[in-house]
Amino acid sequence: MTKVLNYGRSFLLWYAHDFYNFRLQELYSITKMFNISFEWIEEPTTNDPFFLINFPSPVDVQKIMSRTVLIKSAYELWARSKTLSELHNNLRIVPKTFLEPYCKEDVSFKVMVETFGKKLSKEYKVERIDELVFLGFEGPIKLKDPDHSFLLMEYYGTDRNYAPELPYDLFFGRWIADGQRFVSQKINLKTRKFIGNTTMDPLLSLVMANMARIQSGDIVLDPFVGTGGLLVAAAHFGGYVLGTDIDYLMLHGKAKPSRLNQKKREPDECVLSNMKQYGYESQYLDVVVSDAALPLWRHQSFFDVIITDPPYGIRESTERIGSEKEYKIPEHLALNHIPSKVTYSLQEIIEDLLDFSSRFLKLNGRLVFWMPSFNAHFNSEQLPHHPCLKLLGYCKQALTGHSSRYLITMEKIKENMNATEKGYAPETASDFRKKYFEQRKKVV
Repeated sequence: MTKVLNYGRSFLLWYAHDFYNFRLQELYSITKMFNISFEWIEEPTTNDPFFLINFPSPVDVQKIMSRTVLIKSAYELWARSKTLSELHNNLRIVPKTFLEPYCKEDVSFKVMVETFGKKLSKEYKVERIDELVFLGFEGPIKLKDPDHSFLLMEYYGTDRNYAPELPYDLFFGRWIADGQRFVSQKINLKTRKFIGNTTMDPLLSLVMANMARIQSGDIVLDPFVGTGGLLVAAAHFGGYVLGTDIDYLMLHGKAKPSRLNQKKREPDECVLSNMKQYGYESQYLDVVVSDAALPLWRHQSFFDVIITDPPYGIRESTERIGSEKEYKIPEHLALNHIPSKVTYSLQEIIEDLLDFSSRFLKLNGRLVFWMPSFNAHFNSEQLPHHPCLKLLGYCKQALTGHSSRYLITMEKIKENMNATEKGYAPETASDFRKKYFEQRKKVV
């Protein structure tokens, strides 16, 4: 049900049309981080690229836009309707006292007309702008850096091939702020010094950092760090980052290159090089060759955030230190001994990750991680859980026609005294790799 607009408190959040399953969880995380209350003007849906929300003030919206990477822009909503004539009528009844600050002769402005789902001519847009003369803006028109920018948005649905003749929705409002999507271009993989086959998409890594509510000064760990893509996003938001990984060659930049036509990695390819490239060197603590199944940390309740993408066994191996046989290494060989490895099932990985987080996260610290699953096997009631961790939400991203992965966000709610309480991961996770390749053979 749509509520009546509250001038100065009603806002239009306009999203980029991607990662729509992550919109709600990102918004909830950011508002919780800034302690911002809000109410829906109408119930949200992922079918449309916008949310209509009441916030206490534009300042709160600016705080949200300083973090979000999924919202393109936010507008103070003055009118919303289904037809152009109705929109004009709604704008005519906006109180003059509300309009007064924007109608002064010394206040510059510009009006933009944008469409979603349909391309319209420049002449059409100019005509729409001319029809808004009744608003009474007296100041000079300034196309660059005006005092205020206004938007008329016409929404024609999400399928350009079947756009209607007339828009489904029209909105008019005052621009408040743009989101932080530009950061994903700054840290894009094409120009990044050190990447691998499974380096996280920059935009998704920033979304994960928002889910984790990473703030300046937080200590952030990725126990399956790989090429450190998640550490880059965490450092951008002020986290002090460190990671571990069992792959010695990867951490030392000696693994096989993932870029096309690159035969050998550069001598300085490493996680630290990425941090230097983006100016985040001061946020970098270290990365360590270590087995996540055998934690090396002494102090419990140390990390503010654990953020990771565990290996699935598809494009990277799932291994831990171990041996099928029991044997003792002679002392004279121990120094240069390279430990053998055994298979580490995805179920074990997730359960160990939950147990580790319950011990080494600070109270109210957050765990954000990915878990793959076959669509036919997924059951929300069988999501990973732990007595010391509270599930805050999960978001789905499709991988193939038969499988997806879920971004899971949890919060530590109590201490795991003596490490006696254990985590649970669904049994279906243990054979994900096997069934994944069985499906690929069927397709071939």
